[in-house]
Amino acid sequence: MNTYRITLSLQSAFATPLKGDTLFGQLCWAIRNRLGEERLNQCLEGYANSQPFAVVSDAFPNGYLPLPKLPGCFYQLPEGEDRKAVKKLTWLPEAELQKPLKEWLCHAVNAKAIASSITNKSVGATPTSRLNAASLSEKHPQPHNTINRQTNTTGEGGFAPYSIEQEWFIPGLRWTLYLLLDTARLSAEDCQQCLKDIGAFGFGKDASIGMGKFQIEDFQEQPLPAQSDANACLTLAPCAPQGLGFDSRTSFYQLFTRFGRHGDIAVHQEGKPFKNPVLLAQTAAVFGAHPPKSGFIGQGIGGNGKLSKTMVATVHQGYAPVIGVHLQK
Repeated sequence: MNTYRITLSLQSAFATPLKGDTLFGQLCWAIRNRLGEERLNQCLEGYANSQPFAVVSDAFPNGYLPLPKLPGCFYQLPEGEDRKAVKKLTWLPEAELQKPLKEWLCHAVNAKAIASSITNKSVGATPTSRLNAASLSEKHPQPHNTINRQTNTTGEGGFAPYSIEQEWFIPGLRWTLYLLLDTARLSAEDCQQCLKDIGAFGFGKDASIGMGKFQIEDFQEQPLPAQSDANACLTLAPCAPQGLGFDSRTSFYQLFTRFGRHGDIAVHQEGKPFKNPVLLAQTAAVFGAHPPKSGFIGQGIGGNGKLSKTMVATVHQGYAPVIGVHLQK
């Protein structure tokens, strides 16, 4: 599979996080809408049998990678930092990747440091705006209502006013995601166009009312970064490691349950819009195994009605691109 590094410029607020498994789901819908359902089915052949046509990472601040979710004993602790401050150091500058893993926490930064560096570089930034750059994004509730056309007003039940939380990112911030692609099944040009379609229409929840818009600023082939003496894998997206034989003594991850739902026209089809829950390992997990040549670990989930009764062919990305790291055992 070929590896591509993609740079995104966000154009609106978002109501859904830019996670790799969600991006993969929308990529499948974009392929169907642009290239046809038969082409999508061809791409998905063998997906649940370790033959994915594409594996998508989460989106990360440009120039940074997620700090591995490891116990504190694997790191040298920064001097003069209290425990709460250390817990906020979640981003590793890519320039520090080749340094020993035990030193990474000393080089890691928090969201405020990234936001400040972006704000300071922005044209027209004022001292006040620089001081307020405390995070990469801000969340605000957006009021909505539905009008009952019989009474021409709001009311109770389905006509009651409600709010939706929107996440706004700081201006000037660019995001990077990695894509592993089997170009024999889907060309880089077609994939790039499908990603542009997602950005133009909107990603995730409330795309139909303007949420989740982005532009692709760069799409180039580039290998995944890695340490030269790697003996473990750092994941760049949620994945499903169950039953794959990873050494439990050298594997560290945080679990979460993905309560997925169908997108696009499947929301309006007969049946339930929700998929079966999936248990996944969160991004930035570390698994004690030599990085595979394929560049990803995990497994495809679904097919044959395992994930959805509404669309029996539904699959979920349980794969994740990985960075090779050296873990001291």
